[in-house]
Amino acid sequence: MLAKLQAKFDENPLAISAAFLFLLSGAVTLSALGFEHIGGYKPCPLCLIERYAWYFTLIASVFVFFGSKSKFDGGYLALLLMGIIGIGFLYNAYLAGFHAGVEWKWWAGPTSCTGDQLGKLGGGAGGLLDALNKTKVIRCDIAEFRLFGLSFSGYNFLLSLLAGAITLGTWLMVALRMKNSCPR
Repeated sequence: MLAKLQAKFDENPLAISAAFLFLLSGAVTLSALGFEHIGGYKPCPLCLIERYAWYFTLIASVFVFFGSKSKFDGGYLALLLMGIIGIGFLYNAYLAGFHAGVEWKWWAGPTSCTGDQLGKLGGGAGGLLDALNKTKVIRCDIAEFRLFGLSFSGYNFLLSLLAGAITLGTWLMVALRMKNSCPR
């Protein structure tokens, strides 16, 4: 079974990696939405931004999968898109790592979601109390959930690093193959 998968990967690494990324992105997206809508864990603004790479990959991986089999351009557009996905995941890992650091109080987070903007909520004590009663702020600096010491953003950091490594590793391997197969 493993040898069969290895043979398929050697035949078309972009397609296999794209299929894996599609499945991983689907699992991460469904998990995030499940924790939000079924589990009741509301995402903070940083959490929502960290989902963009996974949403983008759900769509882009389909194009990479079918584009890698293209006779039109020899898979160059699929390779370009795979590189963009990889860079997106590295940026997402940065965002998730930053977010985890904010949760651990290693550094300050954005004032829009750390509770540091109480002055903007209303004028005077009455306005402040009224605004607090109407506003439900989901804070970025408080982890709503931890498993084995890691929050959602911590797991997102690890998964984004994994996806980025797979994506850019595949990209590099295919780019080198294409370079070596070009006539000089």
